Amino acid sequence: MCNLKPLKIGNLTAKLPIIQGGMGVGISLSSLAGAVAKEGGIGIISTAQIGFREPDFAEDSQTANLRAIGKEFKKAREISPDGVIGFNIMVATRNYAEYVKTAVKAGADLIISGAGLPINLPEYVKGSATKIAPIVSSVKSAMVICKMWDRKYKTAPDLVVVEGPLAGGHLGFDREKLTYLGVDTEHAGDTFKKAEYDDEIKGIIALVREYAQKYKKEIPVVTAGGIYSHEDVMHQLELGADGVQVATRFVTTEECDAPMEYKQAYLDAKEEDIIIVKSPVGMPGRAIRNHFLREVEKGRQAISHCYRCLEKCDQAKIPYCITQALVNAVTGDENNALIFCGSNAWKADRIETVHQVMQDLCRG
Repeated sequence: MCNLKPLKIGNLTAKLPIIQGGMGVGISLSSLAGAVAKEGGIGIISTAQIGFREPDFAEDSQTANLRAIGKEFKKAREISPDGVIGFNIMVATRNYAEYVKTAVKAGADLIISGAGLPINLPEYVKGSATKIAPIVSSVKSAMVICKMWDRKYKTAPDLVVVEGPLAGGHLGFDREKLTYLGVDTEHAGDTFKKAEYDDEIKGIIALVREYAQKYKKEIPVVTAGGIYSHEDVMHQLELGADGVQVATRFVTTEECDAPMEYKQAYLDAKEEDIIIVKSPVGMPGRAIRNHFLREVEKGRQAISHCYRCLEKCDQAKIPYCITQALVNAVTGDENNALIFCGSNAWKADRIETVHQVMQDLCRG
């Protein structure tokens, strides 16, 4: 038995307060999201270049992606007919509004949105039952989004996700802040100033409660970044969080949509292989140092095709095409692949099932 309390987001209830973080390209699709939802958590599908397997992806990536949103949600729902299933949609995505509206039309229970502040997200889900959750990393960013939604839309988030500096993929921190918190290093787990960021989390929780009181509704706060074990889960709940978002731990599961070569990169990684990189998106990211990143360190990589994935991307200036590098990671071209990961990816030592991971997070 798991003694953790259910996570309630308006009229949605997940039996377990565990959200599986969205991972793109092609890491968290229908198989993983459906399996997590079936186990009582919240399964999240990443829309980041979700249509990479569609035949027209190279010619018209947006059409391919929008089509794939419906396909993947339908397959996830078949795995978990009654579970809570949603999407992670990056604000930085070109034509972001269309992605949100397509996810709503598909039947998404929840949309989690980061990589920028989702200022207009309430407008795009208006009239639907879909719940919305911004990803924030500081009291300042939480205050900006809550104030903006309050003033512009007379509403508040249904859920707030606090993503800390130990997370995988793109991070909502600049190099200066990462260095201050002790995470701009291969040994983030040892140097991370946990107490300082714990105070930030408490501040965000207090702020969100003010808006919950104003709108007379519960607004759960879920924390993310570096959560790998039951002890990590309990620490976040003791801080006052209502749940956790976990991503890296689910990569090395049987149900994860990533190919075995991708999972093997996690199994083979040592702590010193996990580094902070400069992403073409314009923010730091965490990834496994491999042949591709060593080549990037030597100089700019040739770009042969633009997938028009990001709103702000200058093909002439970026060090490499992030879409191509991430697609390579899930199509077997590991030598030319960007493999995003969380700070604890090096702890993975075996392939598990989603059931086993959920039980371990709940009970240890």
